[in-house]
Amino acid sequence: MKPRHVLDRRSFLSAAAGAVALGLTGCARGAEPDAALAAAPLASAVPKGTTLVVGDKEHQKAIEFAGLADKFSFRVQWANLSGGPQTLEAFRADALDLGSVADIPPIHSHWTGIPTRIVASKFRQDPLNHTVYRLGVAPGVAVRTLADIRGRKVAYSPGQAQGALVLRVLRKAGLTRKDVKLVELPSTGDVYVTALAGHQVDVAPIGGVQIRRYEAKYGPDGGSTIAHGLRDDPGHLYAPITVLADPAKAAAIREYVRVWARAWRWRETHPDEWIERYYVKDQGLTTADGRWLVDNGGIADIPASWTDAIARHQETIDLLAKETGNKPLKAEDLYDRRYERVAADALAEAGAR
Repeated sequence: MKPRHVLDRRSFLSAAAGAVALGLTGCARGAEPDAALAAAPLASAVPKGTTLVVGDKEHQKAIEFAGLADKFSFRVQWANLSGGPQTLEAFRADALDLGSVADIPPIHSHWTGIPTRIVASKFRQDPLNHTVYRLGVAPGVAVRTLADIRGRKVAYSPGQAQGALVLRVLRKAGLTRKDVKLVELPSTGDVYVTALAGHQVDVAPIGGVQIRRYEAKYGPDGGSTIAHGLRDDPGHLYAPITVLADPAKAAAIREYVRVWARAWRWRETHPDEWIERYYVKDQGLTTADGRWLVDNGGIADIPASWTDAIARHQETIDLLAKETGNKPLKAEDLYDRRYERVAADALAEAGAR
């Protein structure tokens, strides 16, 4: 039998083919554990023999480099995947317990029949000056303000953070979908950069080291990036409610969240080591690229209360529901508040020690 955490191409294709059926049955599938979830206390200890399958590819390295990987009282199986589409398909295939995403995949999971809950949240201090994305502008295209996007071809990825950002940018600029041409493209890898360079699109949200590289490579030809002026900093850990309804896995997730938070602080207090060991040796970037990513990332904000975050999430849900025709959701229902203070308390305890 194939190990539970191994995802091959056939598994993903089968999962995708069954998406419609799952969408019709997903609510019934998740209704029973969902009803009792909030009232079920989290166990203080993880039962022996528990395994947690985690898709948190980048932060896995921080946990290892910080010497925290051997602190778990249960077995962690690392899944080599990340992002909304991959984690959702893994959830569908029952091949993943916990994933790391931005704020759109937890919404999209409910709309596609796989109810999930957020168990940890991280933001950026000074988020408007440390954004995740900038709007890339194709070489020779005269877009210098958000209003200039009118009439342009804009890359759009439904169900992902970049897609929601595009809709929020249009709203801020006083525009609607009808005022631009949305070009549906996956936002993985260098797809958006390639589309900009080839004038397949005029504007696309690009993030991470792609911002620095795009400006350096295409700037001489007239390529540029502009700030969007919006918060785009949410980062979450989320899990299917069927996983959270399992007391052993729910306890393991609590322990994982504590380590997750401590590893974020390690990254911030060991920037040179993180750059060299992860960005340079693991990812093959230059030291300058790594330094840019660290500086642009700012300091992590891991709040003890999710109230403000839930309010912001509700605004995003309402916008997406209006623009996509999906059923409105209550943002509160996307969070498992049993975990609300877990990460912040872990940091406080570590600081006291």
